[in-house]
Amino acid sequence: MSLKIRIDDSAPPYEQVRAQISEQARSGTLPVGYRLPTVRGLAESLGLAVNTVAKAYRALESDGVIETRGRNGTFVAAAGPAAEREAAAAAQAYAERVRRLGLAEDQALGAVRDALRAAYGES
Repeated sequence: MSLKIRIDDSAPPYEQVRAQISEQARSGTLPVGYRLPTVRGLAESLGLAVNTVAKAYRALESDGVIETRGRNGTFVAAAGPAAEREAAAAAQAYAERVRRLGLAEDQALGAVRDALRAAYGES
């Protein structure tokens, strides 16, 4: 696992850790079942506060990217049904919200496309 934290980056360090681990897991660079360093170990190797890395790990776990198995450690989780269910629930909530706001379908889809481009770093 290779992470680089840029102090001059506009994104806070925990978000940089979260985004890089998430991207590496999504791309397969970090395979399903890969054991991640401990929070303390990763914080030390990156020169970050333990709480910064812990916040990133909590966000990754909430996103379903990683799973903590108690004293056995933290591992890259299998993407699949749980992630798909959460995405479907978020999509449903979004659809209901934009309908209440009175947006047309093309406006709602445009907002989603823009958000996905921003999230995935595409132009």
